[in-house]
Amino acid sequence: MAFPTVRHRRLRRSAALRSMVRETAISADDFIMPIFVTYGEGVKTEISSMPGVYNFSLDTMKAEVDEIVDLGIKAVILFGIPETKDSVGTGAYAQDGIVQQATRQIKAWYPDLLVVADTCLCEFTDHGHCGMVHTFERDGHIHGDVLNDESLGLLVRTAVSQAEAGADIIAPSNMMDGYVQAIREGLDAAGYDQIPIMAYSVKYASAFYGPFREAADSAPQFGDRKTYQMDPANALEAIREAESDVLEGADMLMVKPAMAYMDIIRTIKNEFDLPLVAYNVSGEYAMVKAAAGNGWINEKGIVMELLTGLKRAGADIIITYHSKDAARWIREDRN
Repeated sequence: MAFPTVRHRRLRRSAALRSMVRETAISADDFIMPIFVTYGEGVKTEISSMPGVYNFSLDTMKAEVDEIVDLGIKAVILFGIPETKDSVGTGAYAQDGIVQQATRQIKAWYPDLLVVADTCLCEFTDHGHCGMVHTFERDGHIHGDVLNDESLGLLVRTAVSQAEAGADIIAPSNMMDGYVQAIREGLDAAGYDQIPIMAYSVKYASAFYGPFREAADSAPQFGDRKTYQMDPANALEAIREAESDVLEGADMLMVKPAMAYMDIIRTIKNEFDLPLVAYNVSGEYAMVKAAAGNGWINEKGIVMELLTGLKRAGADIIITYHSKDAARWIREDRN
């Protein structure tokens, strides 16, 4: 039917009408808030490239968790900065590791708050890679190979130690081949068959991770991560990666980063029927904060539009540093 019978603007005439026919809605239930924890006392250090995001010591973390819970956010994801690092990332799977300690504290304070444990070695290794490495010198420069199969055992140990500490969800971000199967078997053998795996299934070798590497002190000391993280130019490969994780027992899938990969989010959502997570990463957050800080954009409008776009693209869950702000804005608008 043609104009004037069909008038699309009829359903846009008022805020109430627009709200009633809105196709995509977001709420605090959709968000996971990242928390960076470190050793020491009285530490609350703002990350220079991520305004509003801090490194917390265990004794200052409580106020942050209180605020998250008060805003109605149901989950946090923990990233740890260890006291010391070594070549095999011992701090990642130590019983008294920083993530394990933080998990126990949070679960003691708020048993119903979901704790997602990032399961990787990069923050804990002195070389900054996500697995064990074989290094060698050539032409006066240090080179290295990240060892896939040799790394799996350490990742399993990390996952089991996180589950023992009380983590509700294991989120392995290492991109080693076979990591989901290895971790699933390890968790099951240790009696944690009910703990789900949130697989970083489609993780690109992205320039958007820069601020995170400052926050977690996890930049590679040689080379890069392009031999195990995905080429940003590839889309079909994302389906193969996600399919492997599904077959190996993943309970949730993830696409990371988010903003430049909405097509990938939609593709994975169409292909698989598992819950899908989008990680709105540090560089994406930093760009919005920088533009807002200079008065170039309306921060609330931009953030809510971006998060709505991720949900519309197919994300069921969004890991985002905007979680607290977005939850606060949603509450204010509702009231």
